Amino acid sequence: MKIRPRRRRLRRPRRIPRLKGLTLGKLIPNIITVSAACAGLTAVRYAYEARWELAIAAVILAAVLDALDGRMARLLNATSEFGAQLDSLFDLVSFGVAPAMILYFWSLEAAGGFGWAVALFLIVCCGLRLARFNSMLGKLPPYAYNYFTGVPAPAGGLLSLLPIVAWLAVDLPQASYPFVVGCWAIMMAGLMVSRLPTFSFKTLKVPQPYVLPVLVVVALLFAGVAGRPWMILTLVGVLYLATFPFSMRSFARLKEEAERLREASDDKPDDENGDGPDVVVKLPG
Repeated sequence: MKIRPRRRRLRRPRRIPRLKGLTLGKLIPNIITVSAACAGLTAVRYAYEARWELAIAAVILAAVLDALDGRMARLLNATSEFGAQLDSLFDLVSFGVAPAMILYFWSLEAAGGFGWAVALFLIVCCGLRLARFNSMLGKLPPYAYNYFTGVPAPAGGLLSLLPIVAWLAVDLPQASYPFVVGCWAIMMAGLMVSRLPTFSFKTLKVPQPYVLPVLVVVALLFAGVAGRPWMILTLVGVLYLATFPFSMRSFARLKEEAERLREASDDKPDDENGDGPDVVVKLPG
Protein backbone atom coordinates (compact mmCIF):
# COMPACT_ATOMS: atom_id res chain seq x y z
CA MET A 1 0.00 0.00 0.00
CA LYS A 2 1.50 3.29 -1.13
CA ILE A 3 1.27 6.26 1.20
CA ARG A 4 0.66 9.43 -0.68
CA PRO A 5 2.51 12.44 0.66
CA ARG A 6 0.37 15.28 1.94
CA ARG A 7 0.17 18.28 -0.23
CA ARG A 8 1.05 21.45 1.52
CA ARG A 9 -1.49 24.13 1.19
CA LEU A 10 -0.08 27.29 -0.17
CA ARG A 11 -0.82 30.16 2.14
CA ARG A 12 -2.03 33.30 0.51
CA PRO A 13 0.13 36.28 1.32
CA ARG A 14 -1.49 38.57 3.81
CA ARG A 15 -2.74 41.81 2.39
CA ILE A 16 -0.97 44.70 3.99
CA PRO A 17 -3.61 46.88 5.64
CA ARG A 18 -3.89 50.37 4.30
CA LEU A 19 -3.28 53.20 6.68
CA LYS A 20 -6.46 55.08 7.41
CA GLY A 21 -6.24 58.82 7.32
CA LEU A 22 -6.15 61.85 5.09
CA THR A 23 -3.83 62.36 2.18
CA LEU A 24 -1.47 65.30 2.20
CA GLY A 25 -3.55 66.96 -0.48
CA LYS A 26 -6.61 66.88 1.78
CA LEU A 27 -4.59 68.54 4.55
CA ILE A 28 -3.41 71.48 2.43
CA PRO A 29 -6.42 73.75 3.29
CA ASN A 30 -5.93 73.13 7.03
CA ILE A 31 -2.20 73.76 6.67
CA ILE A 32 -2.98 77.12 5.04
CA THR A 33 -5.41 77.94 7.87
CA VAL A 34 -2.79 77.15 10.52
CA SER A 35 -0.24 79.24 8.61
CA ALA A 36 -2.63 82.20 8.63
CA ALA A 37 -2.98 81.94 12.41
CA CYS A 38 0.80 81.80 12.78
CA ALA A 39 1.10 84.94 10.66
CA GLY A 40 -1.44 86.71 12.88
CA LEU A 41 0.38 85.75 16.08
CA THR A 42 3.69 86.79 14.55
CA ALA A 43 2.15 90.20 13.92
CA VAL A 44 1.62 90.52 17.70
CA ARG A 45 5.31 89.80 18.28
CA TYR A 46 6.36 92.43 15.74
CA ALA A 47 4.02 94.94 17.38
CA TYR A 48 5.55 94.20 20.79
CA GLU A 49 8.95 94.96 19.25
CA ALA A 50 7.57 98.20 17.70
CA ARG A 51 8.20 96.93 14.16
CA TRP A 52 4.95 98.30 12.81
CA GLU A 53 5.58 97.73 9.09
CA LEU A 54 6.23 94.03 9.63
CA ALA A 55 3.21 93.74 11.95
CA ILE A 56 0.86 95.17 9.30
CA ALA A 57 2.45 93.00 6.61
CA ALA A 58 1.91 89.88 8.76
CA VAL A 59 -1.81 90.63 9.15
CA ILE A 60 -2.11 91.22 5.39
CA LEU A 61 -0.40 87.87 4.80
CA ALA A 62 -2.89 86.23 7.17
CA ALA A 63 -5.76 87.76 5.16
CA VAL A 64 -4.31 86.44 1.88
CA LEU A 65 -3.92 82.95 3.34
CA ASP A 66 -7.44 83.10 4.76
CA ALA A 67 -8.78 83.87 1.29
CA LEU A 68 -6.89 80.90 -0.14
CA ASP A 69 -7.81 78.12 2.29
CA GLY A 70 -11.50 77.96 1.38
CA ARG A 71 -10.79 77.99 -2.34
CA MET A 72 -8.17 75.27 -1.97
CA ALA A 73 -10.62 73.17 0.05
CA ARG A 74 -13.24 73.39 -2.71
CA LEU A 75 -10.65 72.82 -5.43
CA LEU A 76 -9.28 69.67 -3.73
CA ASN A 77 -12.73 68.51 -2.59
CA ALA A 78 -11.46 68.64 1.00
CA THR A 79 -14.22 70.65 2.68
CA SER A 80 -15.15 69.45 6.15
CA GLU A 81 -16.90 70.66 9.30
CA PHE A 82 -13.57 70.47 11.14
CA GLY A 83 -11.95 72.79 8.61
CA ALA A 84 -14.80 75.30 8.81
CA GLN A 85 -14.63 75.50 12.61
CA LEU A 86 -10.83 75.67 12.57
CA ASP A 87 -10.98 78.56 10.10
CA SER A 88 -13.36 80.54 12.32
CA LEU A 89 -11.31 79.99 15.47
CA PHE A 90 -8.08 81.07 13.81
CA ASP A 91 -9.79 84.06 12.15
CA LEU A 92 -10.50 85.33 15.66
CA VAL A 93 -6.77 85.15 16.36
CA SER A 94 -5.61 86.76 13.11
CA PHE A 95 -8.27 89.47 12.72
CA GLY A 96 -9.46 90.01 16.27
CA VAL A 97 -6.63 89.44 18.72
CA ALA A 98 -3.75 90.50 16.44
CA PRO A 99 -5.20 93.90 15.31
CA ALA A 100 -6.37 94.69 18.84
CA MET A 101 -2.93 94.01 20.32
CA ILE A 102 -1.19 95.94 17.54
CA LEU A 103 -3.38 98.98 18.23
CA TYR A 104 -2.83 98.57 21.97
CA PHE A 105 0.97 98.47 21.72
CA TRP A 106 0.99 101.31 19.17
CA SER A 107 -1.33 103.83 20.81
CA LEU A 108 -4.04 102.53 23.15
CA GLU A 109 -1.61 101.56 25.91
CA ALA A 110 -1.16 105.25 26.70
CA ALA A 111 -4.90 105.52 27.45
CA GLY A 112 -4.73 103.06 30.34
CA GLY A 113 -7.95 101.23 31.13
CA PHE A 114 -9.84 102.87 28.27
CA GLY A 115 -7.33 101.58 25.74
CA TRP A 116 -7.49 98.03 27.09
CA ALA A 117 -11.29 98.14 27.08
CA VAL A 118 -11.26 99.18 23.41
CA ALA A 119 -8.92 96.30 22.55
CA LEU A 120 -11.19 93.83 24.34
CA PHE A 121 -14.25 95.29 22.62
CA LEU A 122 -12.65 94.79 19.19
CA ILE A 123 -11.81 91.14 19.99
CA VAL A 124 -15.28 90.37 21.34
CA CYS A 125 -17.04 91.95 18.35
CA CYS A 126 -14.86 89.95 15.97
CA GLY A 127 -15.81 86.74 17.79
CA LEU A 128 -19.50 87.63 17.69
CA ARG A 129 -19.30 88.39 13.99
CA LEU A 130 -17.71 84.99 13.26
CA ALA A 131 -20.27 83.17 15.41
CA ARG A 132 -23.15 84.87 13.59
CA PHE A 133 -21.60 84.04 10.23
CA ASN A 134 -21.41 80.34 11.14
CA SER A 135 -24.96 80.29 12.46
CA MET A 136 -26.35 81.90 9.27
CA LEU A 137 -24.76 79.49 6.80
CA GLY A 138 -27.45 78.11 4.49
CA LYS A 139 -30.18 80.25 6.06
CA LEU A 140 -29.94 83.38 3.92
CA PRO A 141 -32.57 84.25 1.29
CA PRO A 142 -31.44 83.78 -2.32
CA TYR A 143 -31.00 87.51 -2.98
CA ALA A 144 -28.59 87.87 -0.03
CA TYR A 145 -25.94 85.36 -1.09
CA ASN A 146 -23.82 88.02 -2.82
CA TYR A 147 -23.64 90.08 0.38
CA PHE A 148 -22.13 89.81 3.84
CA THR A 149 -24.10 90.79 6.92
CA GLY A 150 -21.75 93.31 8.47
CA VAL A 151 -18.10 93.80 7.58
CA PRO A 152 -16.27 90.44 7.31
CA ALA A 153 -13.72 89.68 10.01
CA PRO A 154 -10.63 89.95 7.74
CA ALA A 155 -11.80 93.27 6.30
CA GLY A 156 -12.78 94.56 9.75
CA GLY A 157 -9.42 93.63 11.23
CA LEU A 158 -7.53 95.34 8.41
CA LEU A 159 -9.76 98.43 8.51
CA SER A 160 -9.14 98.79 12.24
CA LEU A 161 -5.42 99.13 11.41
CA LEU A 162 -6.05 101.97 8.94
CA PRO A 163 -4.79 104.69 11.37
CA ILE A 164 -1.37 102.98 11.53
CA VAL A 165 -1.30 102.60 7.75
CA ALA A 166 -2.18 106.28 7.28
CA TRP A 167 0.46 107.23 9.85
CA LEU A 168 3.07 105.24 7.93
CA ALA A 169 1.91 106.79 4.65
CA VAL A 170 1.92 110.51 5.51
CA ASP A 171 3.46 110.62 9.01
CA LEU A 172 0.31 112.20 10.47
CA PRO A 173 0.79 112.51 14.25
CA GLN A 174 -2.94 113.01 14.92
CA ALA A 175 -3.60 109.48 13.66
CA SER A 176 -1.75 108.04 16.66
CA TYR A 177 -3.73 109.86 19.37
CA PRO A 178 -5.29 107.25 21.71
CA PHE A 179 -8.72 108.91 21.58
CA VAL A 180 -8.74 108.93 17.75
CA VAL A 181 -7.51 105.33 17.54
CA GLY A 182 -10.00 104.21 20.19
CA CYS A 183 -12.98 105.81 18.45
CA TRP A 184 -11.91 104.35 15.10
CA ALA A 185 -11.50 100.85 16.57
CA ILE A 186 -14.94 101.08 18.21
CA MET A 187 -16.53 102.07 14.88
CA MET A 188 -14.87 99.21 13.02
CA ALA A 189 -15.93 96.76 15.74
CA GLY A 190 -19.48 98.06 15.46
CA LEU A 191 -19.44 97.59 11.68
CA MET A 192 -18.44 93.94 12.13
CA VAL A 193 -21.47 93.15 14.29
CA SER A 194 -23.86 95.46 12.42
CA ARG A 195 -26.57 94.39 9.95
CA LEU A 196 -24.97 96.48 7.22
CA PRO A 197 -24.98 94.59 3.89
CA THR A 198 -21.55 94.65 2.27
CA PHE A 199 -20.49 93.31 -1.09
CA SER A 200 -19.08 89.80 -1.29
CA PHE A 201 -16.45 90.20 -3.98
CA LYS A 202 -16.04 86.41 -4.23
CA THR A 203 -18.91 86.21 -6.70
CA LEU A 204 -18.24 89.50 -8.48
CA LYS A 205 -18.47 89.10 -12.26
CA VAL A 206 -16.64 91.46 -14.58
CA PRO A 207 -18.34 92.13 -17.95
CA GLN A 208 -16.27 91.16 -20.96
CA PRO A 209 -15.59 94.73 -22.18
CA TYR A 210 -14.20 95.67 -18.74
CA VAL A 211 -11.83 92.73 -18.27
CA LEU A 212 -8.82 94.48 -19.82
CA PRO A 213 -9.34 97.79 -17.91
CA VAL A 214 -9.68 95.86 -14.64
CA LEU A 215 -6.41 94.04 -15.31
CA VAL A 216 -4.73 97.37 -16.05
CA VAL A 217 -6.02 98.84 -12.76
CA VAL A 218 -4.79 95.79 -10.83
CA ALA A 219 -1.36 96.12 -12.46
CA LEU A 220 -1.25 99.81 -11.49
CA LEU A 221 -2.19 98.94 -7.91
CA PHE A 222 0.60 96.40 -7.63
CA ALA A 223 3.04 98.90 -9.13
CA GLY A 224 1.88 101.45 -6.56
CA VAL A 225 2.29 98.93 -3.73
CA ALA A 226 5.86 98.36 -4.88
CA GLY A 227 6.58 102.11 -4.78
CA ARG A 228 4.30 103.62 -2.12
CA PRO A 229 2.74 100.64 -0.29
CA TRP A 230 1.22 102.47 2.68
CA MET A 231 -0.35 105.19 0.54
CA ILE A 232 -1.92 102.60 -1.80
CA LEU A 233 -3.20 100.53 1.14
CA THR A 234 -4.77 103.65 2.67
CA LEU A 235 -6.45 104.41 -0.65
CA VAL A 236 -7.76 100.83 -0.93
CA GLY A 237 -9.20 101.01 2.58
CA VAL A 238 -10.95 104.30 1.86
CA LEU A 239 -12.35 102.96 -1.42
CA TYR A 240 -13.71 99.89 0.36
CA LEU A 241 -15.46 102.08 2.91
CA ALA A 242 -16.91 104.09 0.01
CA THR A 243 -18.65 100.97 -1.34
CA PHE A 244 -20.94 100.70 1.69
CA PRO A 245 -23.63 103.16 0.45
CA PHE A 246 -23.76 101.32 -2.89
CA SER A 247 -24.06 97.91 -1.22
CA MET A 248 -26.86 99.20 1.02
CA ARG A 249 -28.78 100.60 -1.95
CA SER A 250 -28.27 97.47 -4.07
CA PHE A 251 -29.32 95.16 -1.25
CA ALA A 252 -32.41 97.25 -0.45
CA ARG A 253 -33.42 97.16 -4.13
CA LEU A 254 -33.08 93.37 -4.31
CA LYS A 255 -34.97 92.90 -1.05
CA GLU A 256 -37.79 95.16 -2.23
CA GLU A 257 -38.02 93.27 -5.52
CA ALA A 258 -38.11 89.91 -3.72
CA GLU A 259 -40.89 91.09 -1.40
CA ARG A 260 -42.86 92.44 -4.36
CA LEU A 261 -42.62 89.12 -6.19
CA ARG A 262 -43.68 87.25 -3.05
CA GLU A 263 -46.71 89.48 -2.57
CA ALA A 264 -47.63 89.10 -6.24
CA SER A 265 -47.48 85.31 -5.98
CA ASP A 266 -49.60 85.38 -2.81
CA ASP A 267 -52.23 87.59 -4.46
CA LYS A 268 -52.70 85.35 -7.50
CA PRO A 269 -56.21 83.94 -7.83
CA ASP A 270 -56.64 80.21 -7.46
CA ASP A 271 -57.35 79.60 -11.15
CA GLU A 272 -53.95 81.07 -12.12
CA ASN A 273 -52.24 78.61 -9.81
CA GLY A 274 -54.02 75.68 -11.44
CA ASP A 275 -56.56 75.32 -8.63
CA GLY A 276 -59.57 76.87 -10.28
CA PRO A 277 -63.13 76.47 -9.04
CA ASP A 278 -64.82 73.13 -9.56
CA VAL A 279 -67.07 72.95 -12.64
CA VAL A 280 -70.41 71.25 -12.11
CA VAL A 281 -71.73 69.47 -15.21
CA LYS A 282 -75.41 68.65 -15.28
CA LEU A 283 -76.27 65.47 -17.15
CA PRO A 284 -79.51 65.45 -19.17
CA GLY A 285 -82.52 63.86 -17.55
